[in-house]
Amino acid sequence: MRSHLLNDLTAEHYRRSVTEGVERVAAKLATTERPFTGVTADALAPRIERIDLDRPLPDTTAVLDELEEIYLRDAVYFHHPRYLAHLNCPVVIPAVLGEAVLSAVNSSLDTWDQSAGGTLIERRLIDWTAARIGLGPAADGVFTSGGTQSNLQALLLAREESKPARAGWEEGASLATLRVLASEASHFSVQKSAKLLGLSQDAVIPVPVDQDKRMRTVALAHELERCKRDGLTPMAVVATAGTTDFGSIDPLPEIAELCAQYGVWLHVDAAYGCGLLASVKYRDRIEGIERADSVTVDYHKSFFQPVSSSALLVRDAATLRHATYHADYLNPRRMAEERIPNQVDKSLQTTRRFDALKLWMTLRTMGADGIGELFDQVCDLARQGWQLLAADPRFDVVVRPALSTLVFRYIPAAVTGPDRIDRANLYARKALFASGDAVVAGTKVGGRHYLKFTLLNPETTTDDIAAVLDLIAGHAEQYLGESLDRAS
Repeated sequence: MRSHLLNDLTAEHYRRSVTEGVERVAAKLATTERPFTGVTADALAPRIERIDLDRPLPDTTAVLDELEEIYLRDAVYFHHPRYLAHLNCPVVIPAVLGEAVLSAVNSSLDTWDQSAGGTLIERRLIDWTAARIGLGPAADGVFTSGGTQSNLQALLLAREESKPARAGWEEGASLATLRVLASEASHFSVQKSAKLLGLSQDAVIPVPVDQDKRMRTVALAHELERCKRDGLTPMAVVATAGTTDFGSIDPLPEIAELCAQYGVWLHVDAAYGCGLLASVKYRDRIEGIERADSVTVDYHKSFFQPVSSSALLVRDAATLRHATYHADYLNPRRMAEERIPNQVDKSLQTTRRFDALKLWMTLRTMGADGIGELFDQVCDLARQGWQLLAADPRFDVVVRPALSTLVFRYIPAAVTGPDRIDRANLYARKALFASGDAVVAGTKVGGRHYLKFTLLNPETTTDDIAAVLDLIAGHAEQYLGESLDRAS
């Protein structure tokens, strides 16, 4: 069994095995004609359940053959131009190369004596990102598993920073008075983080949005004033630069001004919109982000990186101390005194992958402008898609895109009830997924069912968008026709 350990004696076996795996994936990518096969869980589950994990296969080739049957054949392929559903991007080759390197070397980014150069590479990328945001010379941060973890840590820091400002702090009683203000279109991780941080059930105050799904600053000012009047402590305002549903960007300069006026921590969730940090054309859309106290970025959304690749950035490095704990066997206090750079001192995680290497490889191969040009292309595509939808009487489109998301729904020519229209749109999405011809997402607007394109593939064209719209309309019309037949 030692022949399977990766070391100096098995380097050739490693090379052959990985090459065979890469060739299988490359062949699959080259021949994939649809983003999905349409397989159902009921059809796929028995194939996996009957595999006896206590009886290994004879060689890697046999394992890859089996994997073809249970995974590669039926995977959802984000690289296909008609995958238009969630915030999943096609990935760039330098990042995939970085993934292969970091998995084989298997550095753990918690302490210097487990990562050495990996620690310094991650720190350099944090400095680079903080500079792109404009957070200033005292900024710092750490890579995370994704936007949910980044938002959780940001709100942890905000909670801890709010304590010294309160006279007579008592943990249980005072936690109940803390409030987080976020737009009603913000990510669900804000509410989840509040719960994990021990805040009250009504701790997150949803701030109304305008017709473009951006936080209304007048409403935010009203809520801040109400908190002050009612003896509540606004511990953070969460502004979103790229909402999940609409790609909308809150008015960051005005929100920053209110946070400064009321002395409230400003967190900007730019998990989606962080691609604008590298944008050649649209960087001004996140003007004001430089005034944040903390920022979430997801490179695996708009920097075309493989999952996972995310980071939390903070204006003041000292605030990261709230996540610091010392263990004698790992990062004793003397290491900090000796200025040994241990990333575990900043992170909620201990053992942590060297995900930063993927972004490093990408920047050293493509440069920031190369990433930005790709993101600009999908923003341009969204604008063109919006024009198609706005001119098509079959569809109602919600907002003009600020990033690369389109929210719309099919509206039949014949007058019919809103509930039937809801069911027709739901049916169209499910039927499209079952066909495997395209994958789209869904959401609710005003309590009604809408469909969503999240455009993150520069290879997607307006012809692809038009073709998928025709497919959606066809499925919806089929449903309405069949339901009318059943009713008659």
